[in-house]
Amino acid sequence: MTNVRQGYTPTHPGEVLKDEVEYRKIPQKQLAEQMGLSYKVLNDLLNGRRTLTTTTAMMFEAALDIPADSLMRLQMKYNMYMAKNDKSLMERLAQIRKCAAML
Repeated sequence: MTNVRQGYTPTHPGEVLKDEVEYRKIPQKQLAEQMGLSYKVLNDLLNGRRTLTTTTAMMFEAALDIPADSLMRLQMKYNMYMAKNDKSLMERLAQIRKCAAML
């Protein structure tokens, strides 16, 4: 199976959330407190250094009215892109496929 390139890098949901927070002029510290997150966790999410979970997606939906399922789809596409570009994972999958073909 060959790698099919998408032609673009999927957007980390944090980028969308950061744009929205900045557009609304909501201080990150205030949003973190409202959501019950530490400032560091929120900042890491908004800067793409942390993976969005179902729970945090639902918290953002409650705080910003951005659908959690849309945020999770962005995260899934981002995760798949990152995995497909992980050379060691691709080598491991090739070995698994090779072994599976012999069964």
